[in-house]
Amino acid sequence: MSRQIVFDTETTGLSAENGDRVIEIGCVELVNRKLTGRNLHYYLNPERDSHEDALRIHGLTTEFLRDKPKFVAVVDEFLDYIQGAELIIHNAPFDVGFLNKELELLGRPPLKSYVSGILDTLALAKEMYPGKRNSLNGLCERLGVDNTGRTLHGALLDAELLADVYVYMTRGQDALLIDAGSEEETQTQVVAFDLSGIELPVLEASEQELAAHADVMTQLDKSSGGKTIWRTFENS
Repeated sequence: MSRQIVFDTETTGLSAENGDRVIEIGCVELVNRKLTGRNLHYYLNPERDSHEDALRIHGLTTEFLRDKPKFVAVVDEFLDYIQGAELIIHNAPFDVGFLNKELELLGRPPLKSYVSGILDTLALAKEMYPGKRNSLNGLCERLGVDNTGRTLHGALLDAELLADVYVYMTRGQDALLIDAGSEEETQTQVVAFDLSGIELPVLEASEQELAAHADVMTQLDKSSGGKTIWRTFENS
């Protein structure tokens, strides 16, 4: 079974090292590249205000977040949820850096200790579409993913959009997927047939058809200046 968690965060600003904190976590589960509906979502009290620029992006005010749980209250549930999965993140260094800082503040190991791997869809998009606009909105527009409900950034909505984007970006892999738990569905039965007793008829061209063919070949030879390959073989 292939389990992936499409993951996004919102934060109070751009620098975890300078004290900015995670205020929202959104996770969407994919099993064998199919949405399961088993998602995870938190609003978190960061114990500080958001920068004005960040607030314009996510719209999560200090007043709204004041009665929400702190990260320490949800960390065990969150880590249990992502345990052993591959994380799919757009611009992964940003989100991973913030989660690592939150875990460090609690004396926990970094995020990579809990998951099987981390895939950055921004890096993947830059390889697939060099020189193009590879923001989440840009990819939604290019791949036909409906993002009309995205007026503000929200971690869960963005994770849901990214899940669709990721599946579209990697849809060529579908043919390679094999569910190890359903061998009967993936095995192909090959039936052998004895063709030795079958005689295939040979239909020979008539003199008129041969003449018409020769005329076409002559016209082609003339139009190429006598450089057609079959004339080379005829004269060798």
